[in-house]
Amino acid sequence: MERAGVAIDSEQLARQGEAIAERITAIESQAQEIAGEAFNLGSTKQLKAILFDRMGLPVKVKTPKGEPSTNEEALSALVDEHPLAQLILDYRGLTKLKSTYIDRLPERIDPDTGRVHSMFHQAVTATGRLSSSNPNLQNIPVRTEEGRRIRKAFVASPGHKLVSADYSQIELRIMAHLSGDEGLLSAFEQGEDIHRATAREVFADGGEVSDEQRRAAKAINFGLIYGMSAFGLARQIGVGRTEAQDYIDRYFARYPGVARYMDKTRARAHERGFVETVFGRRLYLPELKSRNGQRRQYAERTAINAPMQGTAADIIKRAMLALYENVVKTGRARMIIQVHDELIFEVPADEAASLADEIERTMIRAADLRVPLEVGIGIGGSWDEAH
Repeated sequence: MERAGVAIDSEQLARQGEAIAERITAIESQAQEIAGEAFNLGSTKQLKAILFDRMGLPVKVKTPKGEPSTNEEALSALVDEHPLAQLILDYRGLTKLKSTYIDRLPERIDPDTGRVHSMFHQAVTATGRLSSSNPNLQNIPVRTEEGRRIRKAFVASPGHKLVSADYSQIELRIMAHLSGDEGLLSAFEQGEDIHRATAREVFADGGEVSDEQRRAAKAINFGLIYGMSAFGLARQIGVGRTEAQDYIDRYFARYPGVARYMDKTRARAHERGFVETVFGRRLYLPELKSRNGQRRQYAERTAINAPMQGTAADIIKRAMLALYENVVKTGRARMIIQVHDELIFEVPADEAASLADEIERTMIRAADLRVPLEVGIGIGGSWDEAH
């Protein structure tokens, strides 16, 4: 992947840069109008003075030194209190995108190949997932319009297409496999929308489910495997803490196998000092013995999540090895990017459909779990179009 690199459309990036610069300027004007004075949106000191000293907003998060914080968590907690908080978050997101990708990607194009060659690291993340740098391709936001625009600039070379192959809900499938919970296993085996199935169990007592209830169920499904508390869930789905705890209790009542798996994993991790992926790769957790309660709780959350994230990392690496033998080594395709559960290939345009089918079949066969693996496939002239 490092040798292959990826083609970048510099002209399109430049156009996006102009549009984002205009949006940043508009946010600055709006923020200064709301604040009633000119200030530097990038200055933590000035922002603190406006939010907490002049406007008297509540301090939700403090720095290690006990001062009011203006980090992402602190501003997110203030979004419902004052419109300025959301504007600052938007400003930071856009300026980071512009400085990290739009301004830097053209500088990273290799003059000999005309492509950007990111670096991929196997021994950085604790769970075993690959990480990427120079540039980091894994931090381009996929849910924002601006992030999707940047992906439009990652293009196929002439006569080629990009194929995106993305494991669907793989960590939840691994949870179903590890926990053996009958409800989860049944939902995946029957090809149900797992978030809708959870919403039906938790909110609707088996009845009809609204889109809003599905979104909340998705937050619960993913939140619980990352060790989210009732407080965190309440903030994410916009309900009270008591109500959020009630949803969590109902979830575990409907999926008792998940609760048993979490309790058992936590206990075994304390006993052995490590957890394992489905394939036996270990992650040691010395912080489980920490006297610091916060560190110990974080290690316990990691103990529950690491087998899922680690197994997902193992599965995609097994798929990459098989695909290298089948389609890359033979010169039929180039594997160019890996981001979390997604692989991107550059393939001849006239063979895109048949190669996409082969890539999908190979990825599905990468592991034999109690539930079927599912791979979403897309084909297009750019990463955004293919995703």
